[in-house]
Amino acid sequence: MRIIGGSARGLHLTPVGIGDAQAHLRPTSDRVRESIFNLLINGGYGNPLRDARVLDVFAGTGALGLEALSRGAASATFLENGAAATALLKRNIALMRAEGACEILRRDATKPSLNPGAAFDLIFLDPPYGKAMGEVALTALTPWLAPEALVIWEESTKPIPPAGFELLDQRKYGDTLVTLLKAPA
Repeated sequence: MRIIGGSARGLHLTPVGIGDAQAHLRPTSDRVRESIFNLLINGGYGNPLRDARVLDVFAGTGALGLEALSRGAASATFLENGAAATALLKRNIALMRAEGACEILRRDATKPSLNPGAAFDLIFLDPPYGKAMGEVALTALTPWLAPEALVIWEESTKPIPPAGFELLDQRKYGDTLVTLLKAPA
């Protein structure tokens, strides 16, 4: 697992093998991450990464948020409540030397309470597959989002977005379905 593009291109992140079933880690593959960022950059959405405040939900290793930082995001906040994932996340932030641009919130994404900072422009949502946790989390996190924020949602099946979210694109990569949404204005 490595950073695909931007200022940290080629940086190898802490390895987790094929994932850690007990810790519920299922890292987004380099191929899927590259496809997501190609879609963001070349999909006609302007440059959603430039100076963005990024929220990486069910962050795991943090690869999505760190990739966004490498490609021009201003900051990344990682929402993760697993101990193993948080330890990996801390190591990956240190490897990238991005401590000043990152914040880790140890919270349950389905019950996150109040946002401690400004609204987020770009959200990566990568819940455990097949548990409908993405729907619950996105509904709970809607107050955290800037108007018309972009949401990139990874799931194994077609997700059901909360009311008011606009479907912009949807693509299948192996067993991963990537859905791009725009938050309500």
